[in-house]
Amino acid sequence: MLRTLLLAAALTVATVSASSAATSAVAVTNVNLRAGPSTAYPAVTVVPAGATITTFGCVSGYSWCDIGFGPYRGWVAANYIQIVYRGAPVVLTAPVAPAVGITVVSFNRAYWDRYYVAYPWYGRWAAYPPYVAPRVTSASRSVTCAGGACVGTRSATGVYGGSTAQTRVCTDGACSSTRTSEGPNGGTATRTRGCTAGQGCTTNRAVVGPGGGTHTGSRSFHRW
Repeated sequence: MLRTLLLAAALTVATVSASSAATSAVAVTNVNLRAGPSTAYPAVTVVPAGATITTFGCVSGYSWCDIGFGPYRGWVAANYIQIVYRGAPVVLTAPVAPAVGITVVSFNRAYWDRYYVAYPWYGRWAAYPPYVAPRVTSASRSVTCAGGACVGTRSATGVYGGSTAQTRVCTDGACSSTRTSEGPNGGTATRTRGCTAGQGCTTNRAVVGPGGGTHTGSRSFHRW
């Protein structure tokens, strides 16, 4: 009798733990449920707008999430998922996900074998690109001053590979700065600005798109 009671208690705890690991959510719009965390993976089904889904976790960076929809299991981009946060519906983002208990999970062959054996594309596992976790955001900043001049630098790298670097120099009532950004898919944007006390500022911009298109511009203004 005691063993029966202990087993029942253990099953209850396991059930509670499993349910707490899942988060109820809603699909923001009609969206394909994918067999992996990328649009390169085949669509399992279409999740209609407003449908109730269950979020079991997301890959690192919280860009794609493992969800359940009816009898289906698969992956949806996080920006198509809406949850309740602090009493209001919000789109799922990296800062919000941990706050509502959504954890980081992995996508691997074991997941594929568990949910997709019955699908016609199951045997094509090797044909799809492996999931690669995005790089972690990093940032640095420094300021040095000597001989009446100050130099400040800062840089940041995004989770998907884009980067920005800026240098600012100020001396004798004049400041100049240069900022260069590079997108994760290529393309660059450069901005230079020079300001002199009593003479105003001049800004020049140059943008080169990932496909090769360009755009330039400049403006001048005074700060009183």
